[in-house]
Amino acid sequence: MFYAHSIEDVDRAHWQPLAGHLNAVGRLAAQRASRFGAAPWGEAVGLLHDLGKYTVPFQRRLEGSPERVDHSTAGAHVAIEKYPQLGHLLAYLIAGHHAGLANGRDSGERTPLKNRLEADLPPLDPIWQQEIVLPEFLPPPERFQRRNARAFFQYAFLARMLFSCLVDADFIDTEAFYAVNERGVPLARGGGPPLGALRDALDKHLAGFKGDSDVNRLRGEILSHVCSQAALTPGRFSLTVPTGGGKTLASLAFALDHAIAHGMDRVIYVIPFTSIVEQNAAVFRHALGQHGEAAVLEHHSAFDTDNQRDQRSIDKLRRDSENWDAPIIVTTAVQFFESLFAAKTSRCRKLHNIANSVVILDEAQTMPLPLLRPSVTALDELALNYRTSVVLCTATQPALAETDVPESSFKGGLRNLRELAPEPEKLYRQLERVHVRHVGPMTDEELRDQLLATDQVLCIVNNRRHAQALYESVAEQPGAYHLTTSMCAVHRRQILAEIRQVLEQGRPCRVISTSLIEAGVDVDFPRVLRAEAGLDSIAQAAGRCNREGKRAVGDSEVLIFSTVNEEWEPPPELKQFAQATVEVLRHHGDDPLSLAAIEAYFRLLYWQQGPQRLDRHGLLKLVEDGRLDGLPFETLEQKFRMIENNQRAVIIPFDGKARAALRDLEHVEGVGGIARKLQPYTVQVPRQGFAALERVGAISAVKSDKFGEQFMVLINEDLYDKRLGLNWSDPTFRASESNVW
Repeated sequence: MFYAHSIEDVDRAHWQPLAGHLNAVGRLAAQRASRFGAAPWGEAVGLLHDLGKYTVPFQRRLEGSPERVDHSTAGAHVAIEKYPQLGHLLAYLIAGHHAGLANGRDSGERTPLKNRLEADLPPLDPIWQQEIVLPEFLPPPERFQRRNARAFFQYAFLARMLFSCLVDADFIDTEAFYAVNERGVPLARGGGPPLGALRDALDKHLAGFKGDSDVNRLRGEILSHVCSQAALTPGRFSLTVPTGGGKTLASLAFALDHAIAHGMDRVIYVIPFTSIVEQNAAVFRHALGQHGEAAVLEHHSAFDTDNQRDQRSIDKLRRDSENWDAPIIVTTAVQFFESLFAAKTSRCRKLHNIANSVVILDEAQTMPLPLLRPSVTALDELALNYRTSVVLCTATQPALAETDVPESSFKGGLRNLRELAPEPEKLYRQLERVHVRHVGPMTDEELRDQLLATDQVLCIVNNRRHAQALYESVAEQPGAYHLTTSMCAVHRRQILAEIRQVLEQGRPCRVISTSLIEAGVDVDFPRVLRAEAGLDSIAQAAGRCNREGKRAVGDSEVLIFSTVNEEWEPPPELKQFAQATVEVLRHHGDDPLSLAAIEAYFRLLYWQQGPQRLDRHGLLKLVEDGRLDGLPFETLEQKFRMIENNQRAVIIPFDGKARAALRDLEHVEGVGGIARKLQPYTVQVPRQGFAALERVGAISAVKSDKFGEQFMVLINEDLYDKRLGLNWSDPTFRASESNVW
């Protein structure tokens, strides 16, 4: 008898037979791959993944031998022999099902597949051929559509999807074996309310909205029109609704109706910023009533499980996060897109659950330009071959449609992109709430005068130093507030709550902020000043002006300005966005936020960048050049980074909760829950500033012997100002009262 898994100090009668494990993983992987018509492929990789355990050395290892045994590569060899044409594709998955997908030929942290296949392996016991029955051949996945221009991208994408089926199936079966032996029953996973119950709950919630104003009646019309198109064939959609048009719940309503109409499994809501993930997940839970808590899975780095849940619920939530086994997923763009190009088992494990789902990309225009072409190609592949409907949901629709008209086509973009909103141009006119104009260059003194001339005004600038300087120039005036990422998230939330209250009371409120306030923050000013930026950013800034439509358009101004002081110039990429905006305003100055202006802006921006800079690392070419035996899985994972993070996190002991979590770190083994609690108390500091703080002892590592530099906490708390946040420009500063002994 050959075994897959053993249990220490337990009789072999309770060990897991190898044939049972391989057949179970083959069955589970086939079920997952059936979502995209590739069940035989899933079955084959499941049956072959642990074939190398049919060897004497591996069985000795189960008995306690310390020798290392490669049990993955043998199945890769058999795949290549059994399936001559595409067995090589399966070999990547089988060989990498523990360590992750490796490059085909090029070296990396993982041994390339070529080297793995050349290594000497212990012989397989021939009994495997009696216990394991492989599919005779592997037909192409059902309804698979080939695109010659990206043939090897398609192979790599299929491999990653099958890899997800394999590693999830392997985890599930192995977990069940140990859980049954330890507890008598498998661990609880997945489930959640059916989509029909969620739709009914949402309909009940939406029925409570009253058409008691022009705006509310219009929101109702948008919702009704969008949902009326749920029966459309799955594919690529856009939802172009201006700020205030109710697109968040309209998109969820469409997604549920569409998923039910076409037998899809789940809705995945992809959001650019962590702060809005939390906000939207809360909106969805509320809208889904009694089902909200069980239906909505929030998956991002800052997510902290509710302390009021019992431990079993928390553990299940974490397990479901591993493979997105829930009806509604709310996640970040970083988590979503980096997973589509991942090679690690943990990041890939969820991918098969994207297939046969509705993916809503909120604020779709925020996809980073250096990775835009690979990102769009991945979205198109999901829609083309993985039964996924993709919805680009935004007020400022990026020009990503591929058409037969070269001058208005995004090469390699989304074909047959269908608009869900009723007459977007008419909607824009109906929801127009502000007057936008460019006022030219302004000195800091002129900006200060503008801030003092209006009791309630928001000024958004392009860097933290400019925000601080402007704030200090008006700090003594009533209602002056400062908002930047120098402040931890908990601090910012407190300031925003105060700002909303002051605005509602009609008191003076002068806010100087960086662009963070444009990210779904619900505030309403009569006047907004915005430093030159991309036109989509200006549209977001305009969404903070007359947000509720209670003022006349003529009384609600958004003024775009350029900065005279060269110190405040934006970084090169933002400067390019601003220059494109200025160029577009030459032709659309009378109506800067019209759909025509937005389209012209994105077309100009993409033309200026050119194909190479829209795929900065040449990832699409790298895949095609690699061919089947040189697919660069590990390289793709390393280079596809949506955030180039050159900053380090510093934990601010801002309040009692932060201090308590820091104390808990002194005594725990696992830190996942505590890390999530501390995340909202961090400030990202440039590496140079971080080094300066570290050099003078202003920050220190918590339990460095155990955690290294994972938890760096601010020791000199005088450097954290209750108005401005963390100051790292003078790391030796101490408040005068701190020097009294």
